Amino acid sequence: MSKYDVIVLGSGPGGYVTAIRASQLGFKTAVIEKENLGGVCLNWGCIPTKALLKSAQVFEYLKHAEDYGLKVKEYDKDFDAVVNRSRNVADGMSKGVQFLMKKNKIDVLEGFGKLKPGKKVDVTDKDGKTTEYSADHIIVATGARSRELPSLPQDGKKVIGYREAMTLPKQPKKMIVVGSGAIGIEFAYFYNAMGTEVTVVEFMPNIVPVEDQDVSKQLERTFKKSGVKIMTSAEVTSVDTSGKGVKATVKTKKGEEVLEADIVLSAVGIKTNIENIGLEDVGIAVDRDKILVNDYYQTNIPGYYAIGDVTPGQALAHVASAEGILCVEKIAGMHVEPLDYGNIPGCTYCIPEVASVGLTEKQAKEQGYDLKVGKFPFSASGKAKASGTPDGFVKVIFDAKYGEWLGCHMIGAGVTDMIAEAVVARKLETTGHEVLKAVHPHPTMSEAVMEAVADAYDEVIHL
Repeated sequence: MSKYDVIVLGSGPGGYVTAIRASQLGFKTAVIEKENLGGVCLNWGCIPTKALLKSAQVFEYLKHAEDYGLKVKEYDKDFDAVVNRSRNVADGMSKGVQFLMKKNKIDVLEGFGKLKPGKKVDVTDKDGKTTEYSADHIIVATGARSRELPSLPQDGKKVIGYREAMTLPKQPKKMIVVGSGAIGIEFAYFYNAMGTEVTVVEFMPNIVPVEDQDVSKQLERTFKKSGVKIMTSAEVTSVDTSGKGVKATVKTKKGEEVLEADIVLSAVGIKTNIENIGLEDVGIAVDRDKILVNDYYQTNIPGYYAIGDVTPGQALAHVASAEGILCVEKIAGMHVEPLDYGNIPGCTYCIPEVASVGLTEKQAKEQGYDLKVGKFPFSASGKAKASGTPDGFVKVIFDAKYGEWLGCHMIGAGVTDMIAEAVVARKLETTGHEVLKAVHPHPTMSEAVMEAVADAYDEVIHL
């Protein structure tokens, strides 16, 4: 039996980052992975989807080349080549994680890990051979997968999850996307841009329902303009896959409607990977599909921890990484502060991009704040106009009494790269006045943040 200081179960952006930080802190570390290093994010999520989205964006540039004074006589898409490029990007990133494991002297234990009492874990390899390992600290980072609804069972062919959506053998003519969170919206954008007829069905009254309502409405307008059909306050009650394609029965306020398509993509959230990993054997407490942990990711059983999608925080790659680092730094005896889940940025990488942090205007009002709200449209931005990307805006929300930056909401080109300014400023308790007096470069997309703050304080120049 091999003994380690730290064993991490799962090698996604939570697991592999945790393992590297543990190794940096001097712990003898191993990571257990049943499939590919990098987990869903590197292999089937964050990274390869961005490669697909970039291909779609370039294809759209070609379509609109004349807007930039350019003539492209002939162009076409090769769906297989687009998918292959995405897979190559993912493979390259996974190899990068393999290199990082070697560099940091982390043992990679290939197989399915199952927790046992007494700070032990069994690893069963693909040949069925089981080996027992022990560690002073065992960290669960097994992530999540596409959630299945009873009314929408996935068969992997006509009713699919995000994984199949990335590697379809051929491009569908018609697709129904159920759910308009980040995953649903990104695939809706990709397939629509590539020429598929897309319908988005969302149960809530707005698409991207966690975002500020102004952002949701702007994105809906842009999507409709580009040909995406959007059905809000709607629910898929059943699907019929017996024919050539698929028929989805959608319940709306007006009654029932039957939609026909080649493929239905179910993007209705995630289901944690906590089955059969030994939680019950060890006695680890779980509530509603999530492992219960304290502020430092310790479970109710000493020596066992959990981070990432399997815990109650936001199911985002950067959250999992931050949690894992904090977890092992606490184990190492460092002084760490609990993560502030109110200051986690969220990003959606459709075109236009969506990025946000903090409270929406509605949430801020409900919490009783007296508000100063500012908004700057990219249509008034020189950089956005010159780039041909005038859609969207930056919206900022401040507490009128103390100047606290309560929330920042962006929709437009490249805003996922801009939101970090608001995250850092909020972490440093920066006031609106300080943002206003921090000189932003011109012409840039990022100066829209300063302009939006100026609007909140009635000092806007360019509106």
